[in-house]
Amino acid sequence: MPCTRCGFALSPASRFCPSCGVATGIVVPADNQPRDVSFQPAIAYDHHLAKARGFGQIFGIHPAIAFLTLVVDMMLFGGELATLGAILPISIVSGLILGIIAYMAQRKWYGDDKDSAIIKALILAFLTAIPTPLPAILYVPSGIVGLIHKLRGK
Repeated sequence: MPCTRCGFALSPASRFCPSCGVATGIVVPADNQPRDVSFQPAIAYDHHLAKARGFGQIFGIHPAIAFLTLVVDMMLFGGELATLGAILPISIVSGLILGIIAYMAQRKWYGDDKDSAIIKALILAFLTAIPTPLPAILYVPSGIVGLIHKLRGK
């Protein structure tokens, strides 16, 4: 059933639209039966969920990944400078490998959902493949945000 205001596809038991927040008018009876908490239905990612996760979770990357990205980027930039860009294909492959490592680490160590981890990993892979040291200005602050987020969570 679509939402009457925004057209978002609602689940049968939705009392409110997860996209725009309008009441759907669906009355869900109280269920006094114990629920099996091991089964978690898939929830569509929406902007309300992102707001609830907080700044550190949205913009942070795990500090170890930020450090790894800095080291790999500096090594590749030094090689590209020395070879006048001849190792650019190696930088692209290294960026892709770093992206895979970042995806897995963000999921396991940082607790990101699949979409957030993919976006962060692709950004890091792209920034690493660019043959300049300038991208460090972008991912080092994200690592600092991630470190603060991890320290506050403990």
